[in-house]
Amino acid sequence: MEFTAWFGKLNINEEGEVEDCQAFEKDPEKLAEVLVSLQETSRDEAVNAPDLRQVALDFGFVELDKDYDIMLRDVCIRAAKMQISKSDTDDTRIIQAVEAMDDIDRNVNELSERLMVWYGRYFPELPLKGESLANFVAQYGSRESLPEDHKFFEKAANSMGSDISFADEELLRHLASNICSLYDTRSHIEAYIVTNMGSVAPNLSNIAGAPLGARLISMAGSLEKLAAFPSSTIQVIGASRALFKHLRDRAPSPKHGIIFNNIIIKNAPWWQRGKLARAFAAKISLAARMDCYSGELDPSIKENLDKKLEMIRKANPSAPKKEKKGGKSGKGGRSGRSGKPGGSNKKDGNRRSNNKKKGGKQ
Repeated sequence: MEFTAWFGKLNINEEGEVEDCQAFEKDPEKLAEVLVSLQETSRDEAVNAPDLRQVALDFGFVELDKDYDIMLRDVCIRAAKMQISKSDTDDTRIIQAVEAMDDIDRNVNELSERLMVWYGRYFPELPLKGESLANFVAQYGSRESLPEDHKFFEKAANSMGSDISFADEELLRHLASNICSLYDTRSHIEAYIVTNMGSVAPNLSNIAGAPLGARLISMAGSLEKLAAFPSSTIQVIGASRALFKHLRDRAPSPKHGIIFNNIIIKNAPWWQRGKLARAFAAKISLAARMDCYSGELDPSIKENLDKKLEMIRKANPSAPKKEKKGGKSGKGGRSGRSGKPGGSNKKDGNRRSNNKKKGGKQ
């Protein structure tokens, strides 16, 4: 039996003894490549492997135990570096960019809200918020610094806000400048995602758009994992709470998840969204597989999607009519309280008989 170790190929007989060893070249870089390939392939015979240290000493690969340890350590370090460099792929960089953009959104929203509340003490009439407010505060600071031709000059002149000190003004301008820099960084990251998605996943970008496609890759974990998902899973990515509530409490099943942010579904009438989301998710799955295993743009996917969506819109032009609740009365007569068509209630019959008895006694 032939067994491949990190330093050579071994010939092992039926008794488990090593008969021959064809040692590899003592190049740590090449030995590291062999070690990485051995780790990537599963080998059941590795459980019954011989003592590699003793084999390396017996067949002259190394002379001392110390030499074996030094060589193995160097090879393992190089193999780890190779695995790290292999894991740094284009889709992992896109995932990091998406997560960084989410972190910026979370932090900048909190800081912008804090700036709006803080600066509102000095200029409560200012109708700005978010990035526009940060730019205004960073540029002008105090409301008294506005020029006469500014559109908010009259509001600033007649403002009911308190006077701002020089220290507070400088602090708020510095905070606003940092918020503006965060907004600029987010814009650069978004442009980076759009540019790289065109080369990493051209079909997915063509179908779903670069921002949504990058977010799908991020939520799946990688482009390869997204390509392995069925279309039904892609349809509800991002709707885990609604899905678990459906499975646990028999709530209505979710029709779409994160793909709702696409205008195909977002701008569609409510009665078309489920069918559109199903067709849209199917094409996203196909596009992800094309990007993962081919990497070439196929315009026919987009064309077929547009035809399918148009067919769905034409087949469902108006909302479906809701069925009226409650049963109709039968042909035999009026329905009694018991729910049986044409029948009488037992309580009504008992009351009638009691009334007759009372009338007879009188």
